[in-house]
Amino acid sequence: MLTHAIFNIMNNIYHVIKDPVHGTMQFTSVENAWIKPFIDSPIFQRLRHIKQLGLGDIIFPGAVHTRFNHSLGCCYVASQIAHTIGLSDDQRQLVMIACLLHDIGHGPFSHAFEGIFQEKKIRHELWTPYFLAEFGDSSFFKLYNKINPKHKLTAEKFDEIANMIMHRTTKKNVLADIVSSQLDADRLDYLLRDNHFCGVKYGEFDFPWMLHCMTTIETNEGSRLGITHKGIGAVEHYLMARRLMTRNIYHSQKKLAIESLLVALLDSLAQSLEYESNFKAIQKTRLGQFLMAANRFNEQAERGKGQEAQTSFLKEHYENYKELCDYDVFALIKQLSVLCDDHPAIQMAARLQHRKMPKIVHLDPHRLEGIKSALQEFKRDNHKTIADWQIMLIQTPHRSYSEEDDPILVRNEHGVIKSVGDFSLMLNAISDRLEHVAFLAIDKMIVEEEKVQAWLNSIAKSQVVSSD
Repeated sequence: MLTHAIFNIMNNIYHVIKDPVHGTMQFTSVENAWIKPFIDSPIFQRLRHIKQLGLGDIIFPGAVHTRFNHSLGCCYVASQIAHTIGLSDDQRQLVMIACLLHDIGHGPFSHAFEGIFQEKKIRHELWTPYFLAEFGDSSFFKLYNKINPKHKLTAEKFDEIANMIMHRTTKKNVLADIVSSQLDADRLDYLLRDNHFCGVKYGEFDFPWMLHCMTTIETNEGSRLGITHKGIGAVEHYLMARRLMTRNIYHSQKKLAIESLLVALLDSLAQSLEYESNFKAIQKTRLGQFLMAANRFNEQAERGKGQEAQTSFLKEHYENYKELCDYDVFALIKQLSVLCDDHPAIQMAARLQHRKMPKIVHLDPHRLEGIKSALQEFKRDNHKTIADWQIMLIQTPHRSYSEEDDPILVRNEHGVIKSVGDFSLMLNAISDRLEHVAFLAIDKMIVEEEKVQAWLNSIAKSQVVSSD
């Protein structure tokens, strides 16, 4: 009896991570043993060097938090949901590990880096299986199971974790919903986290009450994650926070403009690395090698061989990719910015290094066909004096909530199960509505030129425009 009592006391010892968003994140000794082997791995620690919001800190100086911070927060939120809805220890272990590793495939500057590939044909999700495979060998399982004798990890269990991360579950279930859904731990954490570090209020919502109202809902497809009717107001608040964060933070025009400039820089450099004498030193770097390979992939994609080349690219360049982080790109920008040359990559690097922000000209998103034609004509007529990257048209369509794809389910006081849109006039109004933002990002070195001003005045006659 005494031994059993001592075990229970030890089992309830809390391992604490102090977090600016969730405060004191407490994990029991058992939970800590589930996740610590993954956290301590080099490929997870690398997330410390990849910022959550790309170049967002150029606009919001506090936004220097990382994928590492977010992944820990997501794991904690998953544990809280699992406790609330009464999952078993084995189920809780699976969802906590899945949420911890859900972003393991991200590269430098998160989503922005994906833009170097034509039509983003290679995204972070495609790298994820390669990272997960590093945990999937017998030596890792042996070490893990030595620490977790009562909750051993098998290849079958790890496949289940990978399937949840990769959205490969054959049908939706409550475990998969915690990892990826419109009510998942990922979104619940990153909205609060990004809101905090950006120093805004758009992303605030009543997470403790939403958590209190979460429940398991039985459907014809099986058990799903949903809420009781008491949580409708909290879900309205949460989805409106998501909409406002998207419009004001994730799709901030200046953030998107500066990230588009970064992508244009890397793309221009990738096309020139093998031929320009200025870039010989860069050719030998890890990032230089990766960019040259990406350029060859893009050339294949243009010839219609993108799908064929995708698998071989991932296999051949994973070892390089997994070593890349934000610091590699920062070092490159600094190195290029001091060169005296008219090469586009060098010019763009100087803008980024010294925060020379493009001028933003807002456009009516419903009248873009005319301006696209006018922009092509203007660039064609002035291609000798104005580079393509100096005027970029950027569009950002987004949906705040989709009832059609995967609705949030509510069980009312009578046990009736419906979509949250059936209970909420506000959510019904915004559901499945595609919102558009469109703007021009114009290099400030040319924006005051007479011909540029004349062109902007000409399009203003047929477009509703404003500028920042």
